[in-house]
Amino acid sequence: MTTNAPPAGREEVVAAVLDAAAELFADRGPSATSIRDIATRSRVNHGLVYRHFGTKERLVGAVLDHLGATLRVLVAADAPAEDIERATDRHTRVMARALLDGYPVGRLQTQFPNVALLLDRVLPEFADEQAGRLAVANAVALQLGWRLFEPFLRSATGLAEVPDAAVHTSAAAAAARILTPD
Repeated sequence: MTTNAPPAGREEVVAAVLDAAAELFADRGPSATSIRDIATRSRVNHGLVYRHFGTKERLVGAVLDHLGATLRVLVAADAPAEDIERATDRHTRVMARALLDGYPVGRLQTQFPNVALLLDRVLPEFADEQAGRLAVANAVALQLGWRLFEPFLRSATGLAEVPDAAVHTSAAAAAARILTPD
């Protein structure tokens, strides 16, 4: 098969559609992306997108699961930090855009591998399971907040000139404190 040939077979079509949808959802959001846009980007007939995923809502869920699984594989393989950062950024952007577009992300995404890994690591440290789960939720919220709103946060709090490393180190330290039981 040449590199310019359109995807063929279920596995290639599904992979191409998931990758194209992830790119478009991260850039535009699901609401501003049509199934035809995804089909064109993935070089498949739009009918194949419907055949393999059904509704756009199901496709959004499949993309979120795909991005979460990709991130899990990268972390497990101890991939270079820039690859993990790129995958994290894409997953976060798709999740945020889907939420802003009104998609029920918490219901659509069926697997949360990185949160599950964090829960597995943190819950044994807490005497109260609910307190441990809340700590993980708060730490994840802190990290997502910085990832999504860093330019605003820096400007609003007078941190525009503070080096990236100092901001990231501080956010990681705050998350670590949240994850430490009282």
